[in-house]
Amino acid sequence: MHARLRHEFRIEAAHRLPRVAEGHRCARLHGHSFRIEIALHGIVEPDSGWVMDFDRIAAAWAPVHESLDHRYLNDVAGLDNPTSENLARWIWEKVAPMLPGLARVTIWETCETACEYEGDGDTAIPHRMIER
Repeated sequence: MHARLRHEFRIEAAHRLPRVAEGHRCARLHGHSFRIEIALHGIVEPDSGWVMDFDRIAAAWAPVHESLDHRYLNDVAGLDNPTSENLARWIWEKVAPMLPGLARVTIWETCETACEYEGDGDTAIPHRMIER
């Protein structure tokens, strides 16, 4: 049997987007209450009945949380242009070595806008989506 696990986390962080057009509101310093979901896909182990213990996902997330929560994202190494797309890829790169079966990182920067990143080598394309 296969299953997908999803674990949601939150951070509060500030950023500005240095590569947007002149006058764009996101060029100004602002903050978000980011909601971040890490999703894994895998085979349910017959003995445990789990794909993975949720505590293991939380443990992989802990150092990422420490690096991002209540921070100015532009100062975080590798996030000089901290768009949701770049943030999703950055998180993927940090947690993937500890989470076999990582399928998706989703970043909600507002209640209505999100970015999904499914890092699959060179074919990975971050997709923006609007939730209504």
